[in-house]
Amino acid sequence: MARTASLSGFPEWLPEERLVEQHVLDTLRRVFELHGFGSIETRAVETVGQLLRKGEIDKEVYGLSRLQDDEGNAAAASQDPNALALHFDLTVPFARYVVENAGYLAFPFRRYQIQKVWRGERPQEGRAREFTQADIDVVGDGELPFRYDVEIALVIAEALSALPIPEFKLRINNRKLAEGFYRGIGLVDTAGVLRSIDKLEKIGAARVSELLQSELGATPEQAELALKLAGIRTEDTAFVEQVRALGVTDPLLEEGLSELEQVIHAVVQRAPGKVVADLSIARGLDYYTGTVVETVLVGHEQLGSICSGGRYDALASKGSRKFPGVGLSIGVTRLVSRILSQDFAKASRSVPTAVLVALSNDDSWSAAQDVAAQLRGRGISTEVAAKAEKFGKQIKFADRRGIPFVWFTDDDGKHQVKDIRSGEQTDAEPATWMPPSEDLAVQVVTG
Repeated sequence: MARTASLSGFPEWLPEERLVEQHVLDTLRRVFELHGFGSIETRAVETVGQLLRKGEIDKEVYGLSRLQDDEGNAAAASQDPNALALHFDLTVPFARYVVENAGYLAFPFRRYQIQKVWRGERPQEGRAREFTQADIDVVGDGELPFRYDVEIALVIAEALSALPIPEFKLRINNRKLAEGFYRGIGLVDTAGVLRSIDKLEKIGAARVSELLQSELGATPEQAELALKLAGIRTEDTAFVEQVRALGVTDPLLEEGLSELEQVIHAVVQRAPGKVVADLSIARGLDYYTGTVVETVLVGHEQLGSICSGGRYDALASKGSRKFPGVGLSIGVTRLVSRILSQDFAKASRSVPTAVLVALSNDDSWSAAQDVAAQLRGRGISTEVAAKAEKFGKQIKFADRRGIPFVWFTDDDGKHQVKDIRSGEQTDAEPATWMPPSEDLAVQVVTG
C-alpha cells in the first residue's frame, strides 16, 4: 500500500480496504460452514511451555509482562515455561483446546478458526507482526481416516477459488514418502534432512547438498538422491513412477506414495489445474507426519505460501490417548495485502450505507428516522442527516461518504429518492422502494 504505517508490521485498513478483508473472511466462513466446520475461538495467550513444546520455531514469540513488574526481568521470564506469550499460530492452541475439552467434543471434530496471531517477523509485504489466519482442521480420537486429508485439500481449493485472487497452486507432498525415501538411502536423521530440504528455495540446491553432507553425514551420492527426489513435480499422479525410477524401496515410502497419489488424484478430478505434486515441500515443523501442503499465487510466488499445513498424528495427546488431525491455515492478511496492493479487487463503495435520508428542516428529523427505520427493516442500510443544511450540501455529504442514494420527503409527506451518480430522481415509498440489487450491499468487484 502507498500509505506509511505509523507502527511497522501492524496493518490497519481504511474502511474500503476493511470491506475487502471482510468479504474474504465472510467467503471463507461460508465455504467452511457449507462443509460442516464449526467455529471456535481460543484465547490469545498461551504459556511459553505450551507454545514451544514441539521444539523451537524460527520466529520470535511475543512474551507478556506487566509494565509494573517489580522484577522487570523479561529475559528470565522467557525461560519460564509458565510465562505467558501471544500465540504465533492457531494450531498449537487448538491442540491444547482439544485436550482440555475432549470430554465435550464429538469426534471426528471439525473446526474452523479465524483469529489474530503475532510473530516477531521482519515487516514487509506478506509478513506482518500482527495478522489474521483462517484455519480448518479435522481431529479424531485415537484414529483419523486418511480420507480427511483428501477432503481438507478439496475444501481449501474451493475456498480459495471463491476469493478475488489470481490463479493458485496447492503444492502437496507427503512426509512419509520423503522419510521413507531417506531411510531407504541410508539417511537416519530424516527430520534433519527434511529441515534441510525445507530451505531449498531459500538457499538453493548446492547449499542444501553441503548441509546434508556437513551436518547430517550424507555422502555426495545420498545428497544427490535426496535432491533428485525434491526435484520431482507433476500436475498429475505421474510422480509415482518417477519416484520408483530412482530405485529406492522402503515400506514407509510406499505408504506415502499411496497417500499422496490419492490426494493428487482427487484434487485433479474435482479442482483441475489447482494442484501439483511437489516433492520439495517439507514443512519445517516436526509435528507433521503425512500430507504437507503449501500454496502459492501463480506469478506472485515471491509472496510466499498463502495457505499451508498438513497431517499431524501426535500433536495433541492426553496420556496414552492420541488425537490425530489434519488441517490447513490461510494467511488472510497476506492475501488481503496482495489483493489491495495489486488492485485484484475493490469495494464498490467505501461505506455500507445505501441511503442518506435528508432533512428539509430541523423539525423533520423524527419523521426522517421513521423513514430510515422502514428502510432498515427491509435490509437497506440507511443513515439520517444530522443537520438540515441546503440539499446541495447534504448531497455532497453523501457523495463524500460514498452513499449512492439520497431520500427526500416534502411537507406534504411525498417521498422521492435520488441516485446521485446519475442524477435521476423518482417517486418512492419507504414501505416498498428497493435499490438495485447491486447497490443493496457493498460489492467486492475484481479489478
